[in-house]
Amino acid sequence: MLEISLRGALTFSPLAGLDDAPMTRTDRTCPDGQDPISPQRLRHAMGGFPTGVAVVAAELDGSLVGLAANSLVSVSLDPPLVSLSFARSSTTWPALRQAGRWGISLLGDEDVDLLTAMRRPASERFRDIPMDRSGGVPDVLGCLAVLTVEPVAEIDAGDHVLTLLHVRDLARDDEQLPLVFFGGGVHRLQDPPVHDR
Repeated sequence: MLEISLRGALTFSPLAGLDDAPMTRTDRTCPDGQDPISPQRLRHAMGGFPTGVAVVAAELDGSLVGLAANSLVSVSLDPPLVSLSFARSSTTWPALRQAGRWGISLLGDEDVDLLTAMRRPASERFRDIPMDRSGGVPDVLGCLAVLTVEPVAEIDAGDHVLTLLHVRDLARDDEQLPLVFFGGGVHRLQDPPVHDR
């Protein structure tokens, strides 16, 4: 079993000019008297950073629960860890966190229609989505990649909860290209890579 201790493992040093007091909504200011950092300004700035699109799903009492997410981040290769952020206002998050294992399906460029289904009410989201449950967790059939994960830690992060996940299994279809969330919309990759590793 993977054990992760957040006490002592994470050290935060205050930046110059900041004290150790927790930040509140009124503390969101820029240096040099600039305007406060509003949620809209931060969203606009971060909209310039492309991410992938994933469906996070679990089976709970015989029913599927899940949501679409673009906050998936690779955290560690050894041990294999990823993270997801969930809004505290999410009505799906409380149900999802009750499951011990989740399937994370990374959507490929042919999966754009699934996002429409994921905007439905929670009880109807998976109605028309072909799912594969053979691996013990629900995955979107034919998607770009799948991860089987187990939640190992939660970190309070303002209006979100950052969840650290241990990757237990994975698979990828190398023939597909990802869906990309950028500038508030979903896009397909068009150009060949400008730099290969």
